[in-house]
Amino acid sequence: MIKIRKAEQRGATRLSWLDSRHTFSFGEYYDLAEMGFSALRVINEDRVAPGGGFPSHGHRDMEIVTYVLEGALEHRDNLGNHSVIPAGDVQRMTAGTGIVHSEFNPSQTEPVHFLQIWILPAQTGLKPGYEQKTLEKNPPRGNWRLIVSDGSHDGALAINQDARLYFANFDAGQNAAAPIQAGRSAYIHVARGTVKVGGLNLSEGDGARVSGQSRLEVNAAAESEVLVFDLP
Repeated sequence: MIKIRKAEQRGATRLSWLDSRHTFSFGEYYDLAEMGFSALRVINEDRVAPGGGFPSHGHRDMEIVTYVLEGALEHRDNLGNHSVIPAGDVQRMTAGTGIVHSEFNPSQTEPVHFLQIWILPAQTGLKPGYEQKTLEKNPPRGNWRLIVSDGSHDGALAINQDARLYFANFDAGQNAAAPIQAGRSAYIHVARGTVKVGGLNLSEGDGARVSGQSRLEVNAAAESEVLVFDLP
């Protein structure tokens, strides 16, 4: 079964410095039917204006993944980490027993566009942690790349959950089978472009819950970037 969630169906938070779209319930946007999918709890698509950002705030018992699409995001936390996450980089935080961090757009001229993803951990009360990875700048197009996993795959950022996150860049006309394991669920998010998933059209910001599918083709109608979550 494939259930489409269109971009315009998402919740929204709009401030002078922030345009945020919420695939699932978040902050003041609450929909009992959209509380997440399997271990996937949040997909927020954020656009932060030059110089804007989120002041120090805390999290607990969540695996938080940030993937920058355009611009750069500056991170500071109470573990002593300070970094700038440029477009194409991915960051992982284990909030565990508690982490406090801030996120700002360090540019005074260019916005930053990023996805922030929350995944429920398999175990609560973990030691907080931080990890950042620079992805290959020009990977082969039309091929899935594993960027987050349960720690059993070399080269992927490790989270404390039996879940995997893949992404692929497609040229128009390219296609590839989504990396979904038999007997598991998946969530597909289109970060950019237009694709067909199982014959259904998805555009930028659209998502799809997938269950009971042993094979699923992603066909790009235009230059596109797609994320696939393989979930328990």
